[in-house]
Amino acid sequence: MFDLSGNQLFSVHGGGDGDGLAGALGGFLSAIEGLASLPPGEIFPALLPGIAAMDNIHPLFVHFPIAFLTAFFVIDLIAGILRKPDWRYAASWFLYLGTIFAGMAMLAGFHAASTVPHGEDVHEIMETHEHLGVTIFSLAVVLSVWRLIGKPRQGVSNYLYLFFAGFLSVLLVFAADLGGLMVYKHGVAVLAVRSLGHVESFEEHRHEHSHLH
Repeated sequence: MFDLSGNQLFSVHGGGDGDGLAGALGGFLSAIEGLASLPPGEIFPALLPGIAAMDNIHPLFVHFPIAFLTAFFVIDLIAGILRKPDWRYAASWFLYLGTIFAGMAMLAGFHAASTVPHGEDVHEIMETHEHLGVTIFSLAVVLSVWRLIGKPRQGVSNYLYLFFAGFLSVLLVFAADLGGLMVYKHGVAVLAVRSLGHVESFEEHRHEHSHLH
């Protein structure tokens, strides 16, 4: 059972009337009733407490370019080897979606870099992560335009295109690794770590980042 006030309550049901479909429906209706009884400003934190606790929305977007752009490269590579033009068409949509989400993640990352408290030990990592993000988005845009206009097929043009697509995948790995390093080792944007005083306050540590504001 889930308590919308923010606490999780666990209970064991031993075959009573609350089991099965009727019990699930009753729980769902109770949850809806609980949400409806809350003030408007408390509905979102009660419904999605994890997202409400975030300092910024950058983590919501970063997984999409990783998934879409990696899938694009893998499918496009296999399609080129097996000479499957239909697969390459499908791979193109992964590329376009990945490019869009890479842009969204980059913009959200700019905002996060300017607002999230972090110390000197994190700043250089954040700068490198930021530059990788800009490079990934720029390269994804180039590959998207190349695919739309040039439509690389077999031959030297195709090999060059696959090389840059593979290079893009490598950059994604390094960017994701640095992002994980900042969060899981240095506790950037983790409220519990900041409350323990392990991260310098933003007022004491303000940086001018290199991206365009």
